[in-house]
Amino acid sequence: MAALTLGAGMPAAAGPSRSDWNALAEGLDGRLIRPGDTSYDTARRLFNPSFDGVRPAGVAYCATPSDVAECVGFARRTNVPLAVRSGGHSYAGWSTGTGLVIDVSPMNKIIHASGRATVGAGAKLVDVYEKLGASGVSIPAGTCPTVGVSGLALGGGIGVVSRKYGLTCDVMESVQIVTADGRLLTCDADHNADLYWASRGGGGGNLGVAVSFGFRTHRTREVTVFFLHWPWARAAKALRAWQAWAPSTPDELWSTMHLSRDGGTDVQIGGLYLGGRADCERLLDRLADRIGAVSSSYVRQTSYRQAMMIMAGCSTLSVSQCHQGGSLPGQTRDGRLPRDNFTAKSHMAYRPLSEAGARALVAEVARPGSHTVLLDALGGAVGRVRPEATAFPHRAALYSVQYYAHRTGAATWARTAHAAMRPHFGDHAYVNYVDAELGGWRSAYYGANAGRLARVKAAHDPGRLFRLPQGI
Repeated sequence: MAALTLGAGMPAAAGPSRSDWNALAEGLDGRLIRPGDTSYDTARRLFNPSFDGVRPAGVAYCATPSDVAECVGFARRTNVPLAVRSGGHSYAGWSTGTGLVIDVSPMNKIIHASGRATVGAGAKLVDVYEKLGASGVSIPAGTCPTVGVSGLALGGGIGVVSRKYGLTCDVMESVQIVTADGRLLTCDADHNADLYWASRGGGGGNLGVAVSFGFRTHRTREVTVFFLHWPWARAAKALRAWQAWAPSTPDELWSTMHLSRDGGTDVQIGGLYLGGRADCERLLDRLADRIGAVSSSYVRQTSYRQAMMIMAGCSTLSVSQCHQGGSLPGQTRDGRLPRDNFTAKSHMAYRPLSEAGARALVAEVARPGSHTVLLDALGGAVGRVRPEATAFPHRAALYSVQYYAHRTGAATWARTAHAAMRPHFGDHAYVNYVDAELGGWRSAYYGANAGRLARVKAAHDPGRLFRLPQGI
């Protein structure tokens, strides 16, 4: 989830005193961590080390919705800025700040009954997949194992089986939210329907603090995972072939394309097929016929649960090890996944790249540095939902585009590559890849839904207690 900052229209206050902080700590079922506490340096960290210099005045590990309401009331009384954190993956670092961080990771319970999952806002994806998988069910979600379910679902939720089952927000049947006045509201199609609509793609941090979700589940079965590679010389041809093939395959097949020159000279197309290996290979053969012979391939039929671990990069790890480790809040002591210092930007591709556009993107990737362009196929069930039915507007997009860069020069490369591809992709972006530098972000993230989102915001937070740098 992203930062929530006290907005205009609130009465002036001097800021919290020591006694205010002590009273907050006493009023929580969870823990309040302050500077000087032994666990403070762990509590203040995000997934991205770029934001390690930010020092919150307090981090509240909220064990209950009442804890969240207590923190919201504290901010309202003392004028302290708020930030809300689920997985701590906000690309712009807006899940931390200099005031009070509301960390919902203790609310991570996952329950399945009668085809429905109740998931706490602090649950991490790898744990959602594992707990639901034990009941033979799942929800459509992403590949990054330590992302919090809250941020993913509130921004839409592009994922591994979206073409068959929709976005994460498409299977969201309800959400519980603590609003600016401290109330806990249950939002669904029949109750607080405007907040329910806005919570399905409007992005975290705009309207309140989500504490729990109800999701419709799907039954799982054996699936086929694949990774194909081609030499870099075929990159432009592979890109044009993939973008024509991926959105038009059967809904059961999802694929992603990675273009990178960091540590290798090849093109990778990977994905998952909700079916057997033979049928999957026939579909992959059609792609290879357009590109040319692969340089290497991996095609494996496996359980759904193991497939999610493979897609997460955790094929040889346990679920507990498939976390960042004890150096980050809400993770596990034996977690082995590293943190990642990165910069990212995005586009949503509403039309195929021309030959010139494909060459331009390949040329940007070929520049020196450590960076990748990731393209995730859409279409299928995602495209059969009306753009106005949920706050997520990009139903006609063929695929998403993420410019992901590491280390020295990362921001410069991402900025240059994004600008170079704007004439080809236009001005559409994904709010879950939030970009602090993005101009025209309201239209880019929300399209024609921006106006309705603003009306929902005005109705439920007229004083603008919750304010992001890019807030509705």
